Formats: sequence, structure tokens, C-alpha cells
Amino acid sequence: MGTKIERARAPRLCARGHHSVEDDPHTRQIPDLVEAVLDSLGEEDSPDHIGYPMIPSQESLLEIVDRYMTVMMPGYFGNQEVDKANARFYLGDQINRLYTLLQNQLKRCFMHECHEPRLNCADCTDNASDQTLAFLGKIPRLRRILAEDVRAAYDGDPAAKSTEEIIFCYPGIRVVTLHRFAHELHLQGVPILPRMLSEHAHSMTGCDIHPGAEIGRRFFIDHCTGVVIGETAVIGRNVRIYQGVTLGGANFRKDSEGKLIRDTKRHPTIEDDCILYAGATILGGDTVVGKGSVIGGNVWLTRSVPPSTRVTAKILETTIKPMNGDLT
Repeated sequence: MGTKIERARAPRLCARGHHSVEDDPHTRQIPDLVEAVLDSLGEEDSPDHIGYPMIPSQESLLEIVDRYMTVMMPGYFGNQEVDKANARFYLGDQINRLYTLLQNQLKRCFMHECHEPRLNCADCTDNASDQTLAFLGKIPRLRRILAEDVRAAYDGDPAAKSTEEIIFCYPGIRVVTLHRFAHELHLQGVPILPRMLSEHAHSMTGCDIHPGAEIGRRFFIDHCTGVVIGETAVIGRNVRIYQGVTLGGANFRKDSEGKLIRDTKRHPTIEDDCILYAGATILGGDTVVGKGSVIGGNVWLTRSVPPSTRVTAKILETTIKPMNGDLT
């Protein structure tokens, strides 16, 4: 009997003979740390969401993106072979799952905005269902636009071997496909989720497009990395841009109280058939790049240019000489 009691009280050992976590004296401090964190929740501007309905889920967002890409380009994405015999059933299953996921996350978005303390606001649920169906109804049109974007990429890049390569490998196509998703939700007045979609695309591709930006058909971003397109930018049809291009705000106007004036045109307009080369920076809500213009690499532009204009930056003098062992 005594032996059993001694064994019961003996410290638990892990595989390597060390004491287990339960017996670690350092863990005795954890309750005090928990209390300290709880105390911080009551501080002003505390970043917590305790006591409110759940906000949209990052994990669910990733699945929504996967389902959306599968519906937009069936056979290219997903882990199931699709043929004419099973396409109807396959798409039915994918769209049904996309509806369920998106409706649930939109409900969370609307409940967050209305600050309804109940965990199941009927108005938010109905609104989420309506907005989800409204978006799904736009997918056929978005697929036609996607086909034009893919064709523009193929026509604009001599390195492209096929449209399949563009769909599989080009980050510019992925980010634009997700932007058109986010933009439609933005137009429908959906809060939070459009920005989450754009930031997910940003993290994947290095290209930052605000969901409010208006982008026309046959749009191609070559190389993609470092591109920034602001909320109120307007881009016409058949526009091609390269890495490092910024369509940004020249300044942020403030009211008499010193607060930022929102909901104004802060970013430039790029008309049809323009090309913006790598590193170009175009700023200001009043700046318009006229139809058919070409903006050269590293140009800094804060004023409008008329149609069919070529804008280039002055090239600094470059000196080239043999080193001869001298690095100075």
C-alpha cells in the first residue's frame, strides 16, 4: 500500500527523464499572467472582441477562396477530375459549399457592424443570405471577364507558353481574380470581408489592390510584386502594368478639426489602353493618364497627361569602368 502511494506522488517524467509540464514550477506563474491579461482588457482601446458575435474567420476565408477559384476555373483548381459527365454535380456541390461558407461569414460581418448583442440576429442572417445569392449570380459574368484577363496576359507576355501556364503560374491573374471577387462584395456594401480578401491576395502575391478600386476588362499585371492600387483608383480597359507600380494618393486632406476627409477621390484614373512600366508612381485623385499613353519606368507623376502621351524619366549618367582590383 505504501509503495503505491509513493508512486502516485512521484513526479511524472517525460520520455527523456525530465519532469512533465504539470510539475514545472514555472507554470505556477501562469494564473497570475492570466489575471494580468484580464486586467488589461478593461483598458481604453483594448484590442479585444470579447462579448460580441464572432468576427469573420481567417480559416474559413481560405476555404472560401479555394471554392471560389474552383468555381471560377473548374478543372484547374480542386482535387477532383472534372468531365462533362460529372460537371453539373461537381459544380453544384462546389457552389452549395461556397454558399454555405460565404453566407456564414457575411452574417458575421453584418452582425459585427450592427453591434447586435444577440448571437443570431435575424436581419443580419437574411441580409447575408441575400448578399451571398447576389454575388453568386455574378459569377458567370466574372468568369467571362477572367477569360479576357487571361487572354490579355497571354497577348502581353512573350514568355507565356499557354493560357494554362498563365492560370497556374501567374500571380497577376490570381490577384486580379480575387480582386474582382472582393470588389463585387465591396459594391454590395459588405463590410470587412472584401478587405480580408484583398489582404489575403496581397500576402500571396505581393500586390496590394484595395477592393474599392475600379478595374476594367483585359487587365494584366506582369510580375505583380510591389504593385499598390488605392481605393479610389479607376483603371480602364486593356491596361497593362508592371512590378513596383503605385497608384496612390498625393496628400490627405483634412477638415477644420484636423480630421481626415474620407470618401473623396484620392487616387488617379488610368484610361483605356495604357501601359505603366516598372516603378512608375502616379499620385492624386485629379491625375488622369489619357487613353493610349505610356508611362516609363521610375516616372513620378502628379499631374494629368493627355491621350497618346509618352512620359519618361530622365536617365542619370552611368559610369562604367574596369575595377582593376580597386573598389573605390
